[in-house]
Amino acid sequence: MQSPPPLQTQAWHALDGAAAVALLASDVEQGLSDDEARRRLALYGENRLPEPQHPGVLRRFFAQLNNPLIYVLLLAAAVTALLRHGVDTAVILGVVVLNALLGVVQEGRAAQAMEALKRMLMPHAQVLRGGAMQHVASQALVPGDVLLLQAGDRVPADVRLIRAHQFAVDESMLSGESLAVNKTTQAVAEDALLGDRRGMAYAGTLVTQGQATGMVVATGEQTELGRISAMLEHVSALDTPLLRQLDRFARRLTFIILAFAVLAFLLGYGLRGIPLAETFMLAVGLAVAAIPEGLPAVLTIALAIGVQRMAQRKAIVRRLPAVEALGSVTVICTDKTGTLTCNRQTAVRLLTPQASYRVEGIGYNPHGRIVRIRSNDGQALAPEAGECADVDDLALAAALCNDASLLLRDGGEAGANEEERFQVLGDPLEGALLVLAHKHGLDPARIRETWPRLDVQPFDAATRMMASLHRSPDGSEHLWVKGAPEVILARVEDAPPDIHAELERMAAEGLRLLAFAAKTLPRVDPRIDLIGQQAESGMRWLGVIGFIDPPREGVLEAVQACQRAGIRVKMITGDHALTAGAIARSLGIGSEAARVVQGADLEHAEPAQLMEMARATDVFARTSPEHKLLLLRALQSLGEVVAMTGDGVNDAPSIKAADVGIAMGQGGSEVAREASVIVLADDNFATVASAVHEGRGVYDNLQKGILFILPSSVGQAMLMLVALLLGGVAVITPVQALWVNMFTSVNLAVALALERPEPTAMLRPPRSPKAALLSGRLWWRIPLVAALMLAGSYGMYSLLLAQGETLEAARTAALNTLVLMECAYLLNARYLHRPVLSRAGLFGNPWVWGVIGALLLLQLGVTYLPWMNTLLGTTALAPQVWLWMLGVALTLFLLIEAEVRLFALWTKTFSATCRTSCADRAG
Repeated sequence: MQSPPPLQTQAWHALDGAAAVALLASDVEQGLSDDEARRRLALYGENRLPEPQHPGVLRRFFAQLNNPLIYVLLLAAAVTALLRHGVDTAVILGVVVLNALLGVVQEGRAAQAMEALKRMLMPHAQVLRGGAMQHVASQALVPGDVLLLQAGDRVPADVRLIRAHQFAVDESMLSGESLAVNKTTQAVAEDALLGDRRGMAYAGTLVTQGQATGMVVATGEQTELGRISAMLEHVSALDTPLLRQLDRFARRLTFIILAFAVLAFLLGYGLRGIPLAETFMLAVGLAVAAIPEGLPAVLTIALAIGVQRMAQRKAIVRRLPAVEALGSVTVICTDKTGTLTCNRQTAVRLLTPQASYRVEGIGYNPHGRIVRIRSNDGQALAPEAGECADVDDLALAAALCNDASLLLRDGGEAGANEEERFQVLGDPLEGALLVLAHKHGLDPARIRETWPRLDVQPFDAATRMMASLHRSPDGSEHLWVKGAPEVILARVEDAPPDIHAELERMAAEGLRLLAFAAKTLPRVDPRIDLIGQQAESGMRWLGVIGFIDPPREGVLEAVQACQRAGIRVKMITGDHALTAGAIARSLGIGSEAARVVQGADLEHAEPAQLMEMARATDVFARTSPEHKLLLLRALQSLGEVVAMTGDGVNDAPSIKAADVGIAMGQGGSEVAREASVIVLADDNFATVASAVHEGRGVYDNLQKGILFILPSSVGQAMLMLVALLLGGVAVITPVQALWVNMFTSVNLAVALALERPEPTAMLRPPRSPKAALLSGRLWWRIPLVAALMLAGSYGMYSLLLAQGETLEAARTAALNTLVLMECAYLLNARYLHRPVLSRAGLFGNPWVWGVIGALLLLQLGVTYLPWMNTLLGTTALAPQVWLWMLGVALTLFLLIEAEVRLFALWTKTFSATCRTSCADRAG
């Protein structure tokens, strides 16, 4: 045989079967010979995807150190080593190692999407080789192999169909289309989208019904699945806003600390004339005091607590910074099928010759009812009005002209999710018909026993109909047919005059329509091709059923919550435009008159047009993975922080490229889960709104932690600087500064990490991705509190020295004053923008008083336990000194509370402005 041409250059869907066979130099009746198959296997390689290159544990560990805040900690370790404080050096390095290990554990399973793709290839396939059918490993398939596919198979390679009988494939993982696609052998246009290529079956998709024979045209990397894997390989995950902000913040902080140290050295050596070695050590001590060694630990703890809380809300976080990033998104791009909707076709509307009906209940749960909503004269009826007798024949036809079965899953008598107890065997649309029959009070299994089937004409893509012949209990013969409305209408004699207008109205609502008709016959002559002759004309119109993949419960409320929070929700789906538009309107995504942009429009748009479409449009249909990436890149270039949710393989590249990639945990593909940073355990978009709320709370807590820790570090640095200027004797020693930074401040800040999100978290607009980690006012808070801590600590230090106390006692008083002021300031730090002097503010977080009480006991140990006196250079204090120190701490609390209240009066319209801004953005 001649070798086929380079396969990647062929648009196989545009070639007819004979042309594909000729190009592949194969034979439909004989297949390839074993020798030719081995030769092609050597030429094209195994039918598998490339092994992913995962970095080793050491490489991932050292990657965690590539962070300016870690550089600050390493600098602190070097400084303490120079001071010969081995214990301090070990503690700081321990913090560095702990943070790196946490990052390695959290990110250890990331970037495994390539392996997940590989696992989607089925292990074995039925191929024709040398005229005989063989079972071979899917890795051994080669272009030119003749492949047999049947219901239940996962397609192992890209296949050009040669023969197909009632063949349908679920391609939702690739195309995003919710319905199984009926396949034919016909060629289509070369520029047809993947969902319209009826003559192709693609690797990784699932055969839902029928049988087909096809020719393997692509394997491994050359398949559609391989093309997506290549896209994943070249898509790099973006840094979250938090990481970018922390990077800027840490660089600025490093510069300020080094500037303080240099200033201290110049002042001590140049102005005060202190010896060089002593000045150097004082400058180093100032740097140790100024470095917030506990800050990375506090940030990690805050994120870890956010992870736990989000897990309780069914959102599993695979990478710590994603917790905060989800709270900062400005746009959520979501897939429709399986994310906003149930991915289960449901009959929702009935149209009979007499009336229009609404069907209640979604999915395969047969518990529900049919409600008459409009008579044939157009009169609207109350939900309880009217009978459903005219639905009898329509429901009977739905049960009999049907090859599916509805089963109760094993072990399911009752459960939290009753919907999951029911399972359809066969075509999902026919399963929805059985559910409809149940809702009308029929038992399909019993009906089939009393109405035995005599003959059947299966659904055929060419005729677009199915017919089934049954004998009724009274012995008469009845023919039931279903199919496309235009096909059935051509065979009936009593169609309502306005039926076409009604069908157009239902189609405009995004419903998939299936029409039914019936015919009563005399006893059957077995020699007559009854179905072929009798179904052509003289049928009686029964009505039409409208189906849709319905929205998930709670999604509408979740979309509204996101919009109130100033977050745009955009639907990006591979489904048809009418269906996408109908679902979007029902969920409040976009306006009623908004245009639905299709993937082809994006593909041919100029860059400026693409940017405008991305900005102004909220619903996109018939999109491919490339289209989704185009949209994401356009939105990100507009400055948006984008979250992408999805469940299919086709969603994986855009999930990975998004600022926050979110995958479905139950119905989602393993590929999508591995490409994501957050997995929704309940597959419910409503969980996204809850996670956004929690994420915003986490960011607030991060700000609170920074706002709490930095004043203490700055205050200590100022203590060192003032001491240098006034006499060269340190007010607190470097080891005492480390004690405050590593133990006292960290433990107090943990209480802030346990704060619940504030009530206004979802009533303010998303913060700008370019915004600083701390706003101007919060930056003002740091020097204000630091100055008060400096005044209080240095005042107590000076007071005890003036009373003739020892240097150790003065330092102990300064240390304890600093800790008590931190405890008081912890109460102020509970709210960023509100006063705290209220019952909720003082006692709303029980962890705050628990930590304060524990730290006060610890400070008593620091003051009065001999071994701690030796370790930290402290000494016992008289009882009245504690009263003075508590008075200083209370003064700080009241001054900061006054500052907050004055600012609140100045900005009393803040909340109203936020709500208006959110409403404007959502609109």
